Amino acid sequence: MTNPTPARAMAAAPTAALDRHEPKTAYQQTELTSLSRYMLLMMLRNVTSDGYVIEDPAQPGRYSLPGCVIAAPSYPANTPGVDQNYIFNWVRDGAITALEIIEAGLPATPGDGVQTLNDYVAFAQTCQNNATPTPAHACFTIDGQSRPWTEQADGPAIQTVALLRAYDQLGPSAQAAAAQVISKNLDYLLGAYQNPTTNLWEEHSGLSFFARSVQLRCFRDVTANTIGIPVPQGVAAAIDWLENALQDHWNGQYYMTMLQPGAGPGVSAVPEAYDPNIDIICASVYGAIPCTDTKLLATAAKLRGQWEDDGSQWQYPINVADRARGVGPLLGRYPGDNYDGDVSNPVVGGHPWALCTCNLAELYYRLAAEIESTQAVPLDALSQPFFAQVGITGPAAPADVADALRNAGDAMLRAVVLHSDHYELSEQFDGTTGYEKSVRNLTWSYASFLSAVRARALEPVAAPQLENAL
Repeated sequence: MTNPTPARAMAAAPTAALDRHEPKTAYQQTELTSLSRYMLLMMLRNVTSDGYVIEDPAQPGRYSLPGCVIAAPSYPANTPGVDQNYIFNWVRDGAITALEIIEAGLPATPGDGVQTLNDYVAFAQTCQNNATPTPAHACFTIDGQSRPWTEQADGPAIQTVALLRAYDQLGPSAQAAAAQVISKNLDYLLGAYQNPTTNLWEEHSGLSFFARSVQLRCFRDVTANTIGIPVPQGVAAAIDWLENALQDHWNGQYYMTMLQPGAGPGVSAVPEAYDPNIDIICASVYGAIPCTDTKLLATAAKLRGQWEDDGSQWQYPINVADRARGVGPLLGRYPGDNYDGDVSNPVVGGHPWALCTCNLAELYYRLAAEIESTQAVPLDALSQPFFAQVGITGPAAPADVADALRNAGDAMLRAVVLHSDHYELSEQFDGTTGYEKSVRNLTWSYASFLSAVRARALEPVAAPQLENAL
């Protein structure tokens, strides 16, 4: 068949040539691994160096030090609808970002390692030396000064995990600095792991499931290290204690995010609406909770259901629309969350977050890989609802279960892609319209996407040729 002439084409659709549409992200056609390489570059925009310096918009004349990872380049004066300044360095966010830099395969200088990681270590040590009142201080200015904020015992643990992973990519002086930071972190953690801490979302203080999980991973990684980092006395006892303490969070239906100090097992320290909380999934992605733990899977099922299921009071309308598109769902932090970057005008019901969605997708991918490796499906009464959500309603071949899990993860990442602003990732999406909102270009959003894609591919995401770009 020959193509119609231009005149016939215009007669068939007289207004077609006049139609104008904004370009839309091709979310079903985008290859996720290829896109992740672009996301890496987007993330690296928020990591400073001696040649890439940013100025504090709230304090002109204050400049970033190399290795600073800013949470986001977003502050009230240039972000309509946001009254929070994110141009600071959070220890936890910086370490999560560093984990992705470590896996990116950035170019190294012979004998002196990867400069971006050397800078990260130097900045981490500057912040640790300036931390007031304790090494668990969570937030710092872009030049490494302690900012009035909370103490969060998850930060030193994740930072230690990142430094151990980075060690072989560091130059000699950065290795020495990393060992010093690790030693100081461990001294702090060994005195703090049984104590309350401000939680992951910086809203409550208590015995945090997330903090305990990343502390357990930290102590295990230190014990297993082969790079010469000394294992302090007390680490083995801390591992045993944390393994038992994490089980106290199980209430028979799901893992609770926070417990009241001194209370018995399963006694929540926060309102019931704070659970199920996505930080339980984060505790598996960044901490020590195995992806095959059926209590974790039971919690994950309840998390997904509260934002996806018809009839749920917390269902996001955008998830209904996305279901028809074959993508989603998008997930938030916890039921009743009303933070959207503007604390003066809270939105009841909240909005989904990119990092929360990516973290659950990563759980799907990790579990798929584990099932393929072991040829065992952790299906029991607790995990049945979890597998039913991805279409597995009874005994099935491990390969089929793994495929279903990967398809579910893909659907969630493609929802993130669909609702991104031309692949830029903010902190949140509007729960009704799907458009991005809250702070722009959240570093953790990119890191979570990269981490999920790595888990999907079971191989590091190769960096583009960056020798001339960094």
